[in-house]
Amino acid sequence: MTEPVPASPTAIDALADDGPEAPPRSKWRDVWEQFTRHKGAVAGGAFLLFITLAVIFGPWLWTLDPQELDIRNKDLRPIYVGLWNGDAAISWAHPFGTDNLGRDMLAQMISGGRASLAVGWAAMLLSVLIGTAIGVTAGFFRRLDGLLMRLTDLFLSLPILPLLLVAVTLFRQPLRANFGPEGGMFILIVTVIGITSWMPTARIVRGDVLALKEREFVLAARSIGTTSWKIILRHLLPNVLSPIMVSATLGLATAIITESALSFLGVGFPSDYPTWGKMLADAVARMVDFPERVILPGVAISLTVLSVNYLGDGLRDALDPRLRGR
Repeated sequence: MTEPVPASPTAIDALADDGPEAPPRSKWRDVWEQFTRHKGAVAGGAFLLFITLAVIFGPWLWTLDPQELDIRNKDLRPIYVGLWNGDAAISWAHPFGTDNLGRDMLAQMISGGRASLAVGWAAMLLSVLIGTAIGVTAGFFRRLDGLLMRLTDLFLSLPILPLLLVAVTLFRQPLRANFGPEGGMFILIVTVIGITSWMPTARIVRGDVLALKEREFVLAARSIGTTSWKIILRHLLPNVLSPIMVSATLGLATAIITESALSFLGVGFPSDYPTWGKMLADAVARMVDFPERVILPGVAISLTVLSVNYLGDGLRDALDPRLRGR
């Protein structure tokens, strides 16, 4: 006796609902999982968060004034250097040592990091805003594309460091008179760095907008009478957010390095106001006798910039759907 042959499934059987399916995965969950797979990005983000919290809350934990002079306790070595060399001239009250004027190095590191990071974040935000505005305008409005891109090429051809030095020399005194020594220089340095570093963001955003404005969802929005600025705000800007975030992280690193270079050259904040670049400049004259005074701010700048670059690489891999999952 032969067994009955099972009937082949019909189209109706194939469309039958076997039960509720799993909810769709969130895009940001996929981004987070991809980001956490990048060990360098996780380490960079953790260090950047640590150094940011340290310079924000450090003055409440370490209350010494970074500008207070203590000639009796000048040239103290850091604890780890003193213990290694057997040097008796160390003080547990100054774990990072003191400089040639008796100022506490740990307090200067915290205050200098606060100034350097504040300049970096503010200049980065300014450059991203300018670059995004110019890039979106050039990519969406064809009649303005040539003018804005030639302006971008003009800024790219300018020598940045001499331009910064000239701008600081010309506008330092008026801003100091109106906003004070520290406030005036902060506004000047942030403005100068911001308006000389927006070009990469503008070119990246323009390229993405040129591709996106020909997509079907943008054409559909145009067909129903949506205005140009609503298309930009609702459809284009959310889709270029990924390259903007990556460009912002790289811009932060560039701003920190530029501020440190200006302070090192002596055209940044006042001489008695500590920044990492100013600490490097003050330590160069005696770096043979006290190498740790160069190493401390130098390592802080290098690790901060390196962590920002790793963070940018991780964000690029996580936010690009073509690279996600690799």
